[in-house]
Amino acid sequence: MFVLYEKGRTKVPIKVWLEDERDLEESCREQAYHLSELPFLHKWVCLMPDTHAGKGMPIGGVIAAKDVIIPNAVGVDIGCGMAYTETNIQVEEIRDIMTGNGSLVQAMIGDIMRNVPVGFNHHKTMMPCDTLDRAYEEIERYEEDEELLGQLEDGYYQVGTLGGGNHFIELQEDERGYLAVMIHSGSRHFGKSVCDYFHNRARELNQRWYSQVPDEYRLAFLPTESGEGKRYINWMTLSMDFARENREKIMLAVKAVMEKWIGKYTSLNLEFSGDINCHHNYAALENHYGENVWVHRKGAVRAQGGELAVIPGAMGSYSYVVMGKGNPESFCSSSHGAGRRYSRKGAMEAFSCEQVIRDLADQGVILGKKKRADVAEESRFAYKDIETVMAQQPDLVVPVKRLKTVGVVKG
Repeated sequence: MFVLYEKGRTKVPIKVWLEDERDLEESCREQAYHLSELPFLHKWVCLMPDTHAGKGMPIGGVIAAKDVIIPNAVGVDIGCGMAYTETNIQVEEIRDIMTGNGSLVQAMIGDIMRNVPVGFNHHKTMMPCDTLDRAYEEIERYEEDEELLGQLEDGYYQVGTLGGGNHFIELQEDERGYLAVMIHSGSRHFGKSVCDYFHNRARELNQRWYSQVPDEYRLAFLPTESGEGKRYINWMTLSMDFARENREKIMLAVKAVMEKWIGKYTSLNLEFSGDINCHHNYAALENHYGENVWVHRKGAVRAQGGELAVIPGAMGSYSYVVMGKGNPESFCSSSHGAGRRYSRKGAMEAFSCEQVIRDLADQGVILGKKKRADVAEESRFAYKDIETVMAQQPDLVVPVKRLKTVGVVKG
């Protein structure tokens, strides 16, 4: 870890969990400088080892703010995060079993794709959703923001859907050979609508207040005691709960597929355990260094002492279950993944679809993807090396499990 602190450029230090300043891309550095100028920051800015430029605030960025909340420092996919479960079955016990739909892993990947809508697809009928049911019971908390109310009904069609981009469902194998499931998904269009709406509202108010924060920084803020701030927190919390339930519903569908196929083709007694469900795009009121502050984690996971979290790599590489060390310097946070080396467009230019599919096939990884043309966006080579990322944060987390991709569903 190194510290950036330039008199005249930064009001507070920027702590970067990388080995060398040369590893920090210039656009990410510039965004970190902008963050450091905010007048309401507590202590310093943190950049995790998977950091790269985002909208307004770097992905892999963590800040603590006094009495304000910044929609773009949470991000558009509010509550995006990871779900994980492990099984009592060894991958070797099922790897060579053949079905009428290919290998048993291929059959399960295909059936997951049939049962979990991916990309822009959603359910054709309204699905049960406890989070949205509660929202309607407490509609007075939300009805002032009429532009967002349509998202409540739309959410019933989106809950239990994966989305696209870097979201995935993976069947994985741990170091002892056991089968596990890892899911990366968020609040779908629900969270994006909330972020965009309140970011624009914050911009309007900041201009009215002659805010010190330049509009071009894309870091417009809301005081947490203002009506708009309270309403954003309500909608953000709702989006987080929706994202958590979304992952839960996807996991239930995946478990059902696994029970169906493993039950049909083996005599194994499939059991699940060790469930984890954690966010990595959100803000929370926490106490750090004696003050209650709003910790914004945008592409970072909470890593309090003894707390389990999930840090995925890219498809075809490794992922980790970790235990937090509760490091106060990072506001008890760690990286949320490997972090991109190439933009989506850059990855498409650097790697061909054929290269990526061949790379996965050479590793024996089963790919489930309806649209192959953009598969290069998610090549493992478009991301930083997860082992390098993990090596840069031994003071933040302890690895508990290391897992390798066996099969993957992408949007």
